[in-house]
Amino acid sequence: MANHYKQSLISINKSSHRAPLKTAGLPPTWMLQLKLGRVERKGLERGGVRTLALSPLTPKHTSSYFPARSQGGDGTGAAPLRRRRPSARMRNQGGAARGNFLTLPLQQAPVSPPIFSILLVPAGFMECAEEPCDAYEVVQTQQGFRCTVKAPSLLYKHIVGKRGDTRKKLEVETKTSISIPKPGQEGEIVITGQHRSGVISARTRIDVLLLTFRRKQPFTHFLAFFLNEVEVQERFLKFQEEVLEKCSMDHGVDSTIFQNPKKLHLTIGMLVLLSEQEIQQTCEMLQQCKKEFIDDISGGKPLEVEMAGIEYMNDDPGMVDVLYAKVHMKDGSNRLQELVDRVLERFQASGLIVKEWNSVKLHATVMNTLFRKDPNAEGRYNLHTADGKYIFKERESFDGRNILKLFENFYFGTLKLNSIHISQRFTVDSFGNYASCGQIDFS
Repeated sequence: MANHYKQSLISINKSSHRAPLKTAGLPPTWMLQLKLGRVERKGLERGGVRTLALSPLTPKHTSSYFPARSQGGDGTGAAPLRRRRPSARMRNQGGAARGNFLTLPLQQAPVSPPIFSILLVPAGFMECAEEPCDAYEVVQTQQGFRCTVKAPSLLYKHIVGKRGDTRKKLEVETKTSISIPKPGQEGEIVITGQHRSGVISARTRIDVLLLTFRRKQPFTHFLAFFLNEVEVQERFLKFQEEVLEKCSMDHGVDSTIFQNPKKLHLTIGMLVLLSEQEIQQTCEMLQQCKKEFIDDISGGKPLEVEMAGIEYMNDDPGMVDVLYAKVHMKDGSNRLQELVDRVLERFQASGLIVKEWNSVKLHATVMNTLFRKDPNAEGRYNLHTADGKYIFKERESFDGRNILKLFENFYFGTLKLNSIHISQRFTVDSFGNYASCGQIDFS
């Protein structure tokens, strides 16, 4: 992922007039580029303040808008931010991939014509709107200009499109030629053209497509601490035994919803790694984290932690889907939280982890209703297929009130956390844990 993405917010500037965009809840590496034009045929009237409902992560709705309502013609009294549930059609197209649509108030500029389309792009791309563009390496050749894009082969099809339509459209609109490796072959996408601006435009649009479809891929790996010490596994089995003995009559409580003790772990962040090169990049990023701050925080020694107490994820203890054990430093310090938050921040800045939270919620899942029908289910991350289609998993919640009352302070044991692993989902090693593609050790 390109390192030049940065948080940005823009205003429309036309004839020295500005129409500020008020936003909330958008991913920090994204912004909105607004274009001006006539749209009477689309149902938007001139004047007034309007609200537009957007799906910030849906490629099919890029360059589209969803008029909500007009707020009057005097340009005052911007509408408040509100949320709108996507339609079934939009959900099927991926519109609900990261939550509900946003309805954003747009304050009308004192000029005409009004806003007519919305293009969602990574924030760094606006620097490429006009030359020069330092974000991309564009090489001048005897035939014109040339730029390359590194991308995993799994994403090539999204640049080619059905019957090559997407590539053809890009080539026509940017007056470039785009060469894409054959399916299954790793390589570079090569863009050539007579004009530098056209090559930059094609590169920008390809990056938008790659980033959008990458975000629709199911997670493949995750950064985690393993919690598979013998004492903790034994105490977990004791917890399971006592819960089933005392609470098995409570609705939804049975042996199928307990975690596999060999797979107990603390997740730092979820990853989409689509090639060996990206796995290697993740390993190198972990090594950088170790040198730059992990060694200082850990002191070159394992972090001694306690796993004690239970908590639930949702708001109703009578309808629980995930129950987890809490993990904290044995010495009462905040070093573990500081370490995982800084790792998360570094990976988010690199683009390897999508920013959804500013802090890691330290928890070890001990009960999950997704396990009821699929012992290999992995929590809320089982949401999309490789084609980005939403998967609805019906869950039968359990009544956790008695469990929370009887085992609120259950002690699972102490651990020494000495390694961060790059774990691969849906795989098992010889010890029954997730297979590790790489790791760093504190000592």
